[in-house]
Amino acid sequence: MKTIQILPVFLLLVLTSCSSVRVASDYDKNADFNQYKTYAFFKSGIDKVEISDLDKRRILTAIDTELASKGFTKSENPDLLINIFTKSRQQVDVNQFNAGWGYGWGWGWNPYIWGGRSTSVSTSTQGMLYIDLIDAKKKELIWQGEGIGILNQNIDKKDERIQEFVQKILAKYPPEKK
Repeated sequence: MKTIQILPVFLLLVLTSCSSVRVASDYDKNADFNQYKTYAFFKSGIDKVEISDLDKRRILTAIDTELASKGFTKSENPDLLINIFTKSRQQVDVNQFNAGWGYGWGWGWNPYIWGGRSTSVSTSTQGMLYIDLIDAKKKELIWQGEGIGILNQNIDKKDERIQEFVQKILAKYPPEKK
């Protein structure tokens, strides 16, 4: 009976963990992040990214939105150059479970198993988005954010998912110095 009560909570955790984006960032501890107020995209770097032009545009638009909300302005003579990099990989999940009353604890034969075993296989694409902030004068990387999560192939949800990636990554900028 406890298993039945715990199952909905477990499923909720699984579903919410699938939709999340895990983020991390790294930065130059000697950089003064207060001096950066303007930005431009590093075109030659962005042109090398191997994704569709539509997805590039979605990412750049989301970056524009997030940086504007942080008080940055786009400039022809920027303090920061923004570069992006992406990776993706196919993820295959195989789940095998007993159908029927076969759930239980311990080893050995269970006389209450009926219905046999069931196996399900699901695939998804895990995407990684890196956002690099480069000091335009020094031409040095000063901050890098990384987001990893499941990509959504539904065209209606792509904008939302890309915005979520960018928003969560750039939430780590500027870094909190300790």
